[in-house]
Amino acid sequence: MPHSPRGRTPRPRKVAVVGGGSTYTPELVDGFARLRESLPLTELVLIDPAADRLELVGGLARRIFAKQGHSGRIVTTSDLDRGVDGADAVLLQLRVGGQSARERDETWPLDCGCVGQETTGAGGLAKALRTVPVVLGIAERVRRANPDAWIIDFTNPVGIVTRALLRAGHRAVGLCNVAIGLQRKFAALLEVRPEELHLDHIGLNHLTWERAVRLGGPDGEDLLPALLAEHGGAIARDLRLPRTVLDRLGVVPSYYLRYFYAHDDVVAELRGKPSRAAEVAAMEKQLLALYGDPALEEKPALLARRGGAHYSDAAVALASSLLQDGPGDVQVVNVRNGGTLPFLPDDAVIEVPARIGPTGARPLPAAALDPLYAGLVASVSAYEDLALDAALRGGRDRVFKALLAHPLIGQYEAAEALTDRLIAHNREYLAWT
Repeated sequence: MPHSPRGRTPRPRKVAVVGGGSTYTPELVDGFARLRESLPLTELVLIDPAADRLELVGGLARRIFAKQGHSGRIVTTSDLDRGVDGADAVLLQLRVGGQSARERDETWPLDCGCVGQETTGAGGLAKALRTVPVVLGIAERVRRANPDAWIIDFTNPVGIVTRALLRAGHRAVGLCNVAIGLQRKFAALLEVRPEELHLDHIGLNHLTWERAVRLGGPDGEDLLPALLAEHGGAIARDLRLPRTVLDRLGVVPSYYLRYFYAHDDVVAELRGKPSRAAEVAAMEKQLLALYGDPALEEKPALLARRGGAHYSDAAVALASSLLQDGPGDVQVVNVRNGGTLPFLPDDAVIEVPARIGPTGARPLPAAALDPLYAGLVASVSAYEDLALDAALRGGRDRVFKALLAHPLIGQYEAAEALTDRLIAHNREYLAWT
């Protein structure tokens, strides 16, 4: 975790969360309460148009702060402009269309024999088309409220959304919990403290590999070979990939690589069970009922099944390093490429270790990426560029081209059919239809 410079007390800050009525939010609030020494808050504002959810989440948030002795004030509001006014950092965790839109993203691509998933493939494109215009509108209002505010994007698809924010000139960094989750998992297996491990984490959001797991820093001893030799079976089971895949590659792919490495198996599996959206919707009902209990003063155990594990630790660490003076520290974030991966455009957004400080995120130098991974990264990055163009300018042809370019699709008949379904299921969110 970042620390304030010696002899200097961190200045208290105001942080706003857009999508503050999310069932994720108590995880984030718990992090701000636990880690208040690294980022003191005078005010945490939860912003959400769903007043009923906001009331339940806000009530639990206040009880969490009180139980842990945090003196900061928690404010809830449906007024975006009021909520972001004077905020030093704004976290984005919104879902345009809610779980019902996610349910559709996860189902209609299966009709065409393609993975149904909310962050990649056709479903991921649908989410990007719904989300990018909304996020850019929010970001402009944040800029008017405080031009120096940092925007931390946790809204999927993080790579595309962060690319849109950076292209529009916003002070933005994208965040995902995959790297910190693997760091925590590896640390437990190796019986070391998580902060002792540095991951050579490289790729794009939801398309990454761990090439090394170094003890003590970027130049420390690489423990990955020993980790795979001793615990490869357990890691493979978590990723739901054969152990032989990890042994042959000698790296640990993120679990999202299963959509690429075992596409047909995943499609067959998804066709035979309820969608993840349906599971999450049911879980959210249970969580909101728990949040309404005035005796509850901590995040419930059920929240761990909701997803977003360790999100709070990653978010607080990032906000702290962006908002406090000092040399900063190294964290895995989504950041402008700027030549780090020379085969990608400078304005592509990559997910890599970066040094975080008051001036933003600077990627650490990265060793050349093996062609086995570089080819897929280049292909998906090209898709993301086309997806952003479709989100910004609209049009059926742009949607079709993005789908055709995606390596999970890549056939014109499938791209045509998916284009029709995407537009039909998202017409109310697409201004150009």
